[in-house]
Amino acid sequence: MKKLIALIISFLLMTPTVKAQKTEILHQSFAPLVEKLLPGVVNISTLREDALLSEKPDIISANEFINEYFLQDEGGRTSLGSGFIIDTKGYIITNNHVIDKASEIMVKLSDDRQFNAKVIGTDKLTDLALIKINSDEVFPFVKMGDSDAVRVGDWILAIGNPFGLGGSVTSGIVSAKSRDIDAGSYDNFIQTDASINQGSSGGPLFNMDGEVIGINTAIFSSTGNSVGIGFATPINLSKFVVEQLISKGKVERGWLGLKVVSNNQDITISDSQIFKGGVVVNSLNENSPALQKGIEAGDIIISMNGNDVKDAKSFSRNVAETPIGKDVILRIWRNGQTKDITLTVSSMPETTAKEPKNTVDITIDEKPKGYIEELGIVADEANGAVVITEVLADSDAYSKGLKSGNIIQRLDGKDVSSIDDLKAYVAYAKNAGGPPVEVKISDNGLLQTIHLKVGADD
Repeated sequence: MKKLIALIISFLLMTPTVKAQKTEILHQSFAPLVEKLLPGVVNISTLREDALLSEKPDIISANEFINEYFLQDEGGRTSLGSGFIIDTKGYIITNNHVIDKASEIMVKLSDDRQFNAKVIGTDKLTDLALIKINSDEVFPFVKMGDSDAVRVGDWILAIGNPFGLGGSVTSGIVSAKSRDIDAGSYDNFIQTDASINQGSSGGPLFNMDGEVIGINTAIFSSTGNSVGIGFATPINLSKFVVEQLISKGKVERGWLGLKVVSNNQDITISDSQIFKGGVVVNSLNENSPALQKGIEAGDIIISMNGNDVKDAKSFSRNVAETPIGKDVILRIWRNGQTKDITLTVSSMPETTAKEPKNTVDITIDEKPKGYIEELGIVADEANGAVVITEVLADSDAYSKGLKSGNIIQRLDGKDVSSIDDLKAYVAYAKNAGGPPVEVKISDNGLLQTIHLKVGADD
């Protein structure tokens, strides 16, 4: 009984302290922090070279609800966005789509002063741009933080120029990290519930230390207005881009010439070691460093320069940020054994837009010789090669991304040089029970290995 009374007395004595702590939290204000940050955040408006603002930003998601919701259209003449100053000289980070095709860029500071700015460089792959104020004044700036250190649940502040209203501040938390929104090879977005709207694009996302940890880039919305799902490019990704733009005016990325996907199966390295992670090589470019050094489709890369490879996104980023001409050591796992391969990093070639998939519905009366229903394709012979001319609608080949112009090189390890070869191999696979067949194709010089289901032949 005495212990119970002592516990009650102790709780009563603690209650005022708990209430005081709650009151303190409820009365905390972001105002002192915002006052320090606002001078380093700018509003950006542009005059376009053309009178059209119908183009999408360079980061476009396959998700229909993640798109361009930031550009403020004022009769096709002015695009409004946001940015932030990163040093006293007036260098500003923003999104590329905010200043793309601009004939004139105007920057407005929090004290209402306005300056013209020029483009230092842009990077379409990350939708980032670096501009500089045309002035010799000393400008206030904000500090860049460490986006890798951000935790889900951390408080954040977003400052931007929604709907052209001027500097606006919203708060929220980090809802998720490493979000992939089908926008490109460098998807690694920070998700937040802080309100982000049109005109906020390019604005900073701050942690509670007043450091930029992200650049507001996209939102998820079915209406075009904020619904509490926004995405910011991690500031750590932008650091490499900014350094390249300042020193070279463009971004040069390292390249090994292979395409990878994250490995989801455990690898038995030895009786005492199980490796979890790594990336699977599923295609290689012709004449690439990887192909020349003997890396093959199906190899699993488990480390790079002695550091474990965790997933495809981080591996691709590490390769891209490796200086051109530098040697890297990849440890691969193949057929139950590990092997170290040294490669020299090349410069990433210019990429071209992929051709659209060509699909066709073919009636029984018009089936050409190269019509191979089991694979869902129509093919033709050209210069000793078998080239896909059409892909059948709703086929496995269509879902796997095969398209007109792809060259079929091998099927289940057998060389393919004619339509008759292809049909004979497909018939053999079908008689064997119809398991998926391994098709090796060349897509504009990119070698890929794809497994296709063998359909019925009606």
